[in-house]
Amino acid sequence: MSAESEAAEVPFEPEPAGVPFEPRVVALVCNWCTYLGADLAGTNRLEYPANVRIVRAPCTGRIDFQLVVKAFEGGADAVIVSGCHPGDCHYTSGNYHARRRWGVFRPLMDLLGLDVDRVHFAWISAAEGRKWAEFVTEVVERTRAQGPNTAFRAMAEESR
Repeated sequence: MSAESEAAEVPFEPEPAGVPFEPRVVALVCNWCTYLGADLAGTNRLEYPANVRIVRAPCTGRIDFQLVVKAFEGGADAVIVSGCHPGDCHYTSGNYHARRRWGVFRPLMDLLGLDVDRVHFAWISAAEGRKWAEFVTEVVERTRAQGPNTAFRAMAEESR
C-alpha cells in the first residue's frame, strides 16, 4: 500500500454532539507545485481554514481516483486534487494524465453515490501561495454551505 493511499484512508475523528459542523477536506496535491504553494502560503502567514489535510503525491498523474473514494470513506466532506499548471509538469505530462482521468471518473461519481460538487480540481503552482489560500477558503465555505457528506458516510458504514 502506498503512502498516498494510507494517508487518504485515515479516518477523521467523529464530531462530538452539539459541536457546529466544520467541513473535513482532504487535498491530494502535487509535490512540486501545489504542495510548495501551500508551504509558501504558510511561510507568508496567509490565513486560510485549517480544515484541510494535505496528502502529498509525486505528481497529480500518480493520483488514482480510488484515493478520492477512500478519502470520502474516511469521512471527508470534500476532496481537492491539485497540481502543476498544464505544460509545467515536472514529469512532462502527469497533469494531462490527471485531467484525462478526471474526465473518465466524473461520470462514474454518480454511480458511486458521490456528489460531483464535493470534488474540486485546480492548477496551483509553487509561486501561488495566495491562490492556494483563496482556493482552500472557497472550498471550505462551499462545503460548509453544502453541509456534511452524510449520504456517502452512510453507504460507507453499510459496506463495512
